[in-house]
Amino acid sequence: MTTATDTKQQSDAMVILTETAAREIKAIIQQQELDPSTIRLRVGVKGGGCSGFSYVLDLTETQKETDEAVVQHGVTIVCDPKSLLYLNGTTIDFKDEIMGRGFVFKNPNANTSCGCGSSFAV
Repeated sequence: MTTATDTKQQSDAMVILTETAAREIKAIIQQQELDPSTIRLRVGVKGGGCSGFSYVLDLTETQKETDEAVVQHGVTIVCDPKSLLYLNGTTIDFKDEIMGRGFVFKNPNANTSCGCGSSFAV
């Protein structure tokens, strides 16, 4: 298991969480009255979606020994090794615009992605 701090260079991070996305995660944790000291943001992929793989974001207290972990902007991010193969170097941002709000993934490993941005293919 790898643990990093906010000072770790973003280019070395498995997944990069923007400050805007981190603020939204913290707001969700607070709204759901969860304990911020035990909650992790699980980032992963699963088969499905219109392009082959779908992104998964989940708030969890569970961290497996095989998970990679990094702390960015006060949020602990965990990712299983299989998902990390597809997500390494991905930036997660949060957009709040007229046409909608939600998390946005910029995945350098994706060859194509669907129009809604929630699935991708490699």
